[in-house]
Amino acid sequence: MIDLHRLRTEPDKVLALLKKKDPSFDGKKLLELDKQTRDLKQIVDELRCEKNDLAKKGQAGVSAELRERSKILTTELKEKEAELFEKNEAFKALYLRCPNVLMESIQEGGKEQNLVVKVFGEKPSFRFTPRNHVELGQMNGWFDFEAAARMAGSNFALYKGDGALVVYKLMLMMLTHNVRRGFLPLVPPFLVNEKALEGAGNWPRFKEEVYRIEGEDLFLTPTSEVNLTSMYRDQIIPIQELPIRMTAWTSCFRREAGGYGATERGLIRIHQFDKTEIYSLCEPERAELEQDYMLATAEGILQALGLHYRVSLLAAQDCSFSSAKTYDIEVWMPGQNDYKEVSSVSNCTDFQARRSEIRYREEPGAKPKLINTLNGSSLALPRLLVALMETYQQADGSIQLPTVLDTVTLT
Repeated sequence: MIDLHRLRTEPDKVLALLKKKDPSFDGKKLLELDKQTRDLKQIVDELRCEKNDLAKKGQAGVSAELRERSKILTTELKEKEAELFEKNEAFKALYLRCPNVLMESIQEGGKEQNLVVKVFGEKPSFRFTPRNHVELGQMNGWFDFEAAARMAGSNFALYKGDGALVVYKLMLMMLTHNVRRGFLPLVPPFLVNEKALEGAGNWPRFKEEVYRIEGEDLFLTPTSEVNLTSMYRDQIIPIQELPIRMTAWTSCFRREAGGYGATERGLIRIHQFDKTEIYSLCEPERAELEQDYMLATAEGILQALGLHYRVSLLAAQDCSFSSAKTYDIEVWMPGQNDYKEVSSVSNCTDFQARRSEIRYREEPGAKPKLINTLNGSSLALPRLLVALMETYQQADGSIQLPTVLDTVTLT
């Protein structure tokens, strides 16, 4: 949730930043409902106060005039309470759908305005026409999409043989790397409740994208960012414990309704995928440095694997709902002849903390303050596997993976 005090005191600036990020969001309506709700609450409070005063006067005897005024007050109070409830519900519904306020330095526009700020390595060259990962997977027996479809439906993956072993090696490598960088390893539940989704910003805005468990207030997690945000929900953290850095490996589940194009077949976009997440909680003053640290953490994995990638600072309309500033890491995929995102590292400022009531205290007895939350993929496994397969393919279709993976053992 955004800071209502800032919306009220700097309406022009906040509304402009909201419009810059999401032109479809009605920020003026939110401001209007906020004022109407506050005005109605004041009226209701005044009517309740008058009614209480009349009740006290009635203890000494009820006059006809007092009785008549009490009836009028009761009717008027009932009407205004109903009006207040209606306006407040409308306000809360719109407030929960309000995106985070961007940092003022973020450039306008959509994806086409993203700014490349770093490039690592060079595109690999081949003396043959590179195959895509679907062809390579079939040749090497690494996955079976037909079997996955029989089990679950389209756009699911089944890894097998060496493909499954590589998946486990990559996940272990990524977790080990993140732990060495100071992130505490966690294994959270793969199911989350509505409050957890709401706290991270996935509910109600994106409720159509999550899988719900029939008859339960439980959902398959769309990303462990949801789980890790909820870890400290309704908590006050001593400043001495900050920053708190966490990493988790979970399967992620997303409906993502709609057809997939030819460029998104295979592992590029699927309903269930594994991902290692990194997540930080820190003081607002430290958030910019923390985002840089998390970005370097995610980059370190790609560098160790020798993959060519670029880092882009996202333009306003390409930033996620909860983010105030985001860097995307896009890895080169020769078989796709394109860059694909494998990580987004976002500074969510106090947006998720306000929704989840996560605060910190600078010293005993001091008033608690809202914390800042940051999250990043480190990394999304299917697309990382695609980049590895397509980058390290040989002319005969075999795959010579980087030797760094030889040091990751499963026995």
